[in-house]
Amino acid sequence: MNTNLGLIGKKLGNTQIFDGEGLVHRVTAIECAPVIVVGKRTIERDGYSALVLGIGEKRQKSVNKPENGLFTKLGIKPVLDIREFRLPEEAVSKYELGAQVRPSELFTEGQLVDVCGDSKGRGFTGVMKRHNFKGARTATHGSHEYQRHGGSIGTNMTPGRVFPGLKMPGQHGNARVTVQNLRIAKILEEQNIVLVEGSVPGARNNFVTVRTAIKKRVHA
Repeated sequence: MNTNLGLIGKKLGNTQIFDGEGLVHRVTAIECAPVIVVGKRTIERDGYSALVLGIGEKRQKSVNKPENGLFTKLGIKPVLDIREFRLPEEAVSKYELGAQVRPSELFTEGQLVDVCGDSKGRGFTGVMKRHNFKGARTATHGSHEYQRHGGSIGTNMTPGRVFPGLKMPGQHGNARVTVQNLRIAKILEEQNIVLVEGSVPGARNNFVTVRTAIKKRVHA
């Protein structure tokens, strides 16, 4: 489990930047503001230690009474998205309720991070789109309308059943995806935007979590 502190961010989209040598880098812009501490989890009370962060602003009429009481007690506006970050007790004790966390406080340019989010949902798709099947190339021996099918899914006598986990049509996307070891190309401190080199899961305006990488990239 990744127990490094991170932030919630909104994926703005993709762009490109140039470094000092004139080389182009494809980056994804993630807006990490305003990120506010809305809660804490302690070992004495909850059995584990964690920091609860929120981002964005929610309409007052969309908030129920328990949530409204929590935000009123903290003296902040209702947040749009809430995420929990498992952290050691020492890291949790450094932050107070209602405090803002900025990306420049946690990340530096060139640092490796893990980005987690929900991938784009593509609905019910066939085997060619979902599993990259090649499809049928021939149309002989009376076969027709079979170009994009998956083919045989089992045998007749033995074992006489379909094995579990067989690649077949079904729900594609809309799953939790983590992309590890992405490099931070640049931090725009005034806009609280982090430019991450590479692709980030999810569609535009989706919320993702950006945390310090738990693994290091191994070079051959």
